[in-house]
Amino acid sequence: MTQTHPRRAFLAGATALAFGSTLRTAWAQTPAPGPYTLDPLPYPAAANEPHIDAKTMEIHHGRHHQAYVTNLNAALAGQGESAKMPLPDLLAGLNKLPEGIRTAIRNNGGGHANHTMFWQVMGGKGGEPAGEVRAAIDRDLGGFAKMQADFNQAGVQRFGSGWVFVTVARDGKLAITSRANQDTPLMDGERVLFGNDVWEHAYYLTYQNRRPDYLKAWWNVVNWPKVAERYAAAKAGTLAI
Repeated sequence: MTQTHPRRAFLAGATALAFGSTLRTAWAQTPAPGPYTLDPLPYPAAANEPHIDAKTMEIHHGRHHQAYVTNLNAALAGQGESAKMPLPDLLAGLNKLPEGIRTAIRNNGGGHANHTMFWQVMGGKGGEPAGEVRAAIDRDLGGFAKMQADFNQAGVQRFGSGWVFVTVARDGKLAITSRANQDTPLMDGERVLFGNDVWEHAYYLTYQNRRPDYLKAWWNVVNWPKVAERYAAAKAGTLAI
């Protein structure tokens, strides 16, 4: 039986520890410094179960959204005044930005804005809205049932990845629209009342390719009181994202 020299064993162990430490450091993705940060979810990751599973929420928020924030900050590094602009202004003024960063800002700034809104309007109990939001839906979108049907259909028809939104004007008027990828109505100077993410990473663990089922289930987690707050802010001109 061959004996291992104590000093060799110590050196081998130390090398393994150092290598393991290096791997842990390499895999720990520290967010790039910059003007934008990822806020924590406003509720536990499991709050939307069984309609949206906790693992999807954790991956969607902690990996996908964090990547948009990290990449947005990286694109803005060294960009002077552009890095100081509020996100809605940055997105509405894409054509005024240096050509070399426009695509990165469009994709990652849009992703940050869309997801920030998305987390806010979920975590609720679903049901139906009341008050001014309900009145606006009845007035502009043909009633709650028709709004849901039209919204879901817009989400189903969005080819590939994207979003479906209800936008809100300063006078309170609502409209349904959809956008590809991480585009947002903010790019057109509009404001979003609420919206749903139809990228597959938002639903695939539970629904696989059954996007219509996901769209239908999503209404069970809408936070209508929060949507009402956003509606009031839009009418007051203070709704940012």
